[in-house]
Amino acid sequence: MEKSYSESYAAAGVDITAGYRSVELMKQYVARTMNEHCIGGLGGFGGLFELDCTGYKYPVLISGTDGVGTKLKIAMIMDKHDTIGIDCVAMCVNDVICAGAKPLVFLDYIACGRNIPEKIAEIVKGVSEGCVQADCSLVGGETAEHPGMMPEDEYDLAGFTVGVVDKEKILDNETMKPGDVIIALPSTGVHSNGFSLVRKIFDIDGDPAVLKTAPAELGGKTLGEALLAPTKIYVKPVLKVLEEVDVKGISHITGGGFYENIPRSLKKGCCARIKKEDVRTPALFHLMQKTGSISEHDMFNTFNMGVGMVLTVPAEQADKALEILHANGEPEAYRLGVIAEGEGVELC
Repeated sequence: MEKSYSESYAAAGVDITAGYRSVELMKQYVARTMNEHCIGGLGGFGGLFELDCTGYKYPVLISGTDGVGTKLKIAMIMDKHDTIGIDCVAMCVNDVICAGAKPLVFLDYIACGRNIPEKIAEIVKGVSEGCVQADCSLVGGETAEHPGMMPEDEYDLAGFTVGVVDKEKILDNETMKPGDVIIALPSTGVHSNGFSLVRKIFDIDGDPAVLKTAPAELGGKTLGEALLAPTKIYVKPVLKVLEEVDVKGISHITGGGFYENIPRSLKKGCCARIKKEDVRTPALFHLMQKTGSISEHDMFNTFNMGVGMVLTVPAEQADKALEILHANGEPEAYRLGVIAEGEGVELC
């Protein structure tokens, strides 16, 4: 690589040697995600992963891709970049487990105004941590320097995952029926959706210093700390439940909140009946609603309101599902509502 330097390219705003430095700095983090199925390492033109189909009668691959949205602006203002990668992984892997799949591999894409190797390495550190939490391997990625397209200190982050599920075990809702129980898996906060509204509520673009304030409602945390809390990754506890419980549907609560996401896992003719008083909503959401004068409907139609994922299970297996969740990293999982006749979501 010692000959790989272009004065002309550098004069145009792209320092390719910074890219090589970024790769060297991130290798220690990527190594944490590697397992016996990974072939080769960073630096190839593609990430190699040996698919082990043991235990799968008809293995089906499922893919998912997503980004972090304008939550990135909070990270940039706070100059904290080591957790935003967890959000990126979470947004992808939490989607594929809704089909009952286990994530296998992950790739990231970072576009930046200027490649600052230390910052890129911090971002990838978070991506690697997310992969460890999801038990998948970071097999590749791309960092692209875009001078003239975005300010030097800004970046965008997106990810892509591939998982596997046995065809016979792909979740469908054909057996869903009234009386089934909806279980809530709590969120860590706003997760990675609705930040355009969040920024407007607190006028973060106009007054970035507000992120350093510590509203009494947040129990000692600054607003910035509360908003930047990484999206929870639900892969391991959910896969444990799938091993022993007849799960009938899973919804990842992202943009669109309750009203858009829960119906995606419902059988036609079934609705999710949830009592508002049963939703364990953290103080941050009440603070946002009060500060921004946001209607209750818009809160539930934009944010997760403290519920990051919901599982629908047979009533007779609800206690077992909760027991498994409580023993596998979800001690606060709880009964949220029931399936009833109807359509969509009924908040009563």
